[in-house]
Amino acid sequence: MRADCANCFALCCVALPFSKSTDFAVNKPAGTPCKNLRQDFGCGIHTGLRDQGFPGCTVFDCFGAGQQVSQITFGGQDWRSHPATKATMFEVFPVMRNLHELLFYLAEALTLTEALPLPAEHPLRTQLRTALADTTRWTGATPQTLAEFDITPLRQEANTLLLQTSELVRAKVAGRKKNHRGADLMGARLPGANLRGANLRGAYLIAADLKGADLRTADLIGADFRDTDLQGADLTGTLFLTQPQLNAARGNLATRIPPSLTRPAHWLA
Repeated sequence: MRADCANCFALCCVALPFSKSTDFAVNKPAGTPCKNLRQDFGCGIHTGLRDQGFPGCTVFDCFGAGQQVSQITFGGQDWRSHPATKATMFEVFPVMRNLHELLFYLAEALTLTEALPLPAEHPLRTQLRTALADTTRWTGATPQTLAEFDITPLRQEANTLLLQTSELVRAKVAGRKKNHRGADLMGARLPGANLRGANLRGAYLIAADLKGADLRTADLIGADFRDTDLQGADLTGTLFLTQPQLNAARGNLATRIPPSLTRPAHWLA
């Protein structure tokens, strides 16, 4: 569930659209190669993406869907050498990306429940294992099946399990927990805030000041961290934090992050 660009046919640079904005310097429709894409599927400005107006590229992460589609679903046949695969491959990629993101969340939820003092065959653990197996099975489907697949029911079922997991884990945090689910906290001034065990699912934290904030055990699934100031914040033990969320934020060496994630290269020293 980690991107391996060396084994992908640059699917995010071709299949997905983007619009001219602070994230992208130009418009690009879906299915059209980015103007910076090289013949070897590498990026011509990879080391200078932010400086040349493409910070959105540094935020994106496919959760390993790119190499899955390139090497497994299509058996290593790239869209340049095999143009007949192009249309279906570009349809399948966003579907696979959603499946792999779901796998990321379900795997973390199962790990979290296994760390709780619950019976070995607790219903939630059993349901998470089943959901993880079902989602994994879908990632191995044929290209045509994936192109027509509606992930909505699978995502809804998984979301119920993720929410139950979150409630069980956050219940261990003593005291009253803040509930900012879906809240508009854009530009909020929250330096040093105690957000341990908080519910921040889907919260808009764009350009918020969270310097030195304590976010341990906070549920961050779907929280928008674009340009959020996380300098000195403690995100160890957060629930469902992803690499794209970290990539979208601003931090420094004093920002504490989960060991499973990588400190973004653009963060301050």
